[in-house]
Amino acid sequence: MAGNGTRSGKNIHAFMVSFPGQGHVNPLLRLGRRLATFGALVTFCAPEGTGVSIRKANNITDDGRPTPCGGGAIRFQFFDDGWDFDNPNRDDIRAYLAQIEAAGREKLPQLIHKEAEAGRPVSCLINNPFIPWVSDVAESLSIPNAVIWIQSCACFSAYYHYHNNLVPFPTEQEPKMDVQLPRMPLLRHDEFPDFLHPRSPYPFLRDAILGQFRNLSIPFCILMDTFEEMERENIEYMSRVIGRPIRTVGPLFKELERDSSESESKALRADFFAAAEDCIEWLDSKSPRSVVYISFGSIVHLQQEQVDEIANGLAESEVAFLWVVRPPPREKNWKPHVLPEGFVDKVGERGRIVQWSPQEEVLAHPSTACFMTHCGWNSTMEAVASGVPVVAFPQWGDQVTNAKFMVDVFKVGVRMCRGEAEGRVVPRDEVERVLEAVVRGPPAEEIRANALKWKKAAEAAVAEGGSSFMNMLSFVDEVARFNLAAN
Repeated sequence: MAGNGTRSGKNIHAFMVSFPGQGHVNPLLRLGRRLATFGALVTFCAPEGTGVSIRKANNITDDGRPTPCGGGAIRFQFFDDGWDFDNPNRDDIRAYLAQIEAAGREKLPQLIHKEAEAGRPVSCLINNPFIPWVSDVAESLSIPNAVIWIQSCACFSAYYHYHNNLVPFPTEQEPKMDVQLPRMPLLRHDEFPDFLHPRSPYPFLRDAILGQFRNLSIPFCILMDTFEEMERENIEYMSRVIGRPIRTVGPLFKELERDSSESESKALRADFFAAAEDCIEWLDSKSPRSVVYISFGSIVHLQQEQVDEIANGLAESEVAFLWVVRPPPREKNWKPHVLPEGFVDKVGERGRIVQWSPQEEVLAHPSTACFMTHCGWNSTMEAVASGVPVVAFPQWGDQVTNAKFMVDVFKVGVRMCRGEAEGRVVPRDEVERVLEAVVRGPPAEEIRANALKWKKAAEAAVAEGGSSFMNMLSFVDEVARFNLAAN
């Protein structure tokens, strides 16, 4: 099976275009590694600002030379978005989305034409959400297009039903209306993706995502970083509704089962921050299932008061912890978080504070007991597929929906808060109580058993013959057929 996939991918050139956010770049690069595993040449493309961050944190060049990866190769190419790096408008996501689109619609066709002139014609153009105009570019150039949806199928369903006005959603007059989507549990007014709520402070992000649904007739398939066993009923239903296949290919962070000679692809990363080098060494010194790992991703920036309460809850508990306290993005005017005076001395070797971590390795480490997470989809998939119980600390967007599913459907954790809409700071005694319960309290054993069940299901999905493996193979074969027909 793997051999057929490798042969079918040999003449494929997949050109992937990413929105410049860590949570978008990571799954797209992981998909690129998958395609390279099947023998494809992959060009990873994003605005130049992303290139600066990727080069700084990694040994990656964009000089056009491909890096061998699996049976194929990956190369990087970044385009000028037309704004200086210190342009204050970069902090305005609405303005920046418009600027990326204006620059991208002009630059992307030029880059694709150059690829053809260099003897590397593009077989397929793949984009992630927030940049739906890439589908228009693909259509204008008569290149097959696919979209990698980087959230759950549950969230895909919510956006689809909202865009097409198929079920009632909250309104200004009824802001606390619950939402009932087909094949899904009832979602409270603070449990569906809150960009869709009329009182969301992020309406421009809703509009950006819905742009892909306006373009849904262009992609020949939707790839999803999930796996069938997690969302089978919903995936089957939505595939029928949209009239094209939804192919689950996740968890993308897990390597496909293949021979060890292809493991060098693991070295290809696109982290915007360099990870602390001694995280794993520190974890090695701890007992099995004893460490709470805390990270709120690359975007969430908690109030200082909430950081104080988490810190004091950790100090008053007896659990060991590894906490990612990330500096604010350079384009934001946010104040860096400050830990309470005397906190580091009080916790001593029981705690470790870092600016960034190798999250996949941390979650796979036997010392990690649970993961306090903002519930972004990348972190959700990594936690579920690693078999690590979670403390759900969502803030906004799809995070609140992911928390609902992890706690109430998959039953792999407990909820610490309900998101920004709840409007409260979780106090230190509650932080301490929840962490103690998940690490060694009565719920811990049942939660760990459920988490292990999902880990095994994720491993089966990416194993040869598994659902995600076969869906990846089908996708590669379909692109190969397009390629053959075009030539």
